[in-house]
Amino acid sequence: MGFLDTLLGRTKPVEPNLDVLFAIPSAAYTLQAALDLAPTGVGAVCFKPAEGAAAAQSQSDIRALLDLDPTLEVSISRDEFGFTWVTCAQSPVDLAALVTGLHAINTTLVDAGFGPFLLCTVVGFHTSAAERPRRVGLVYLFKRGSVYPFAPAGAQTRDTALELQVRAALGGELPIEPELGRWFPIWDAPVP
Repeated sequence: MGFLDTLLGRTKPVEPNLDVLFAIPSAAYTLQAALDLAPTGVGAVCFKPAEGAAAAQSQSDIRALLDLDPTLEVSISRDEFGFTWVTCAQSPVDLAALVTGLHAINTTLVDAGFGPFLLCTVVGFHTSAAERPRRVGLVYLFKRGSVYPFAPAGAQTRDTALELQVRAALGGELPIEPELGRWFPIWDAPVP
């Protein structure tokens, strides 16, 4: 970054640290112990779709790579904003394998030159309590290199108390996004 960039207020985007995803399985133990949140076995990668042969080849590579794991059920969808979601569901739940699959999707896109198009990766958790089930997704923001919890509580409402509890529980284990204003809701996400 040069002197002129500094004067004009331009900043260099944070390089995605995809290895943060590998810290999620150990953080899952903390969520289970502190808040009775268990992994759902569902995770997704969101990115802005690119056009052209390279983009089509990347999606084909992703599908072929994920088809190697017979326990992963993969689906691709688009949301109302035009973002593509590659969703991986797994039963029985093996969070380490799920995170490895999500990491493979991200790495394939970054290696193909589509790193700037990555938006986020989400891993779902839920409570087993039948009387008051709660859901939360751990959202990794590529452009910030940080994670935040998103807990939908109904139609366009959030369980902010749960989000803050998750932040407190995982503060020492994951790079939690410090600016609450960047904890964007992802209402149409296939996870959590």
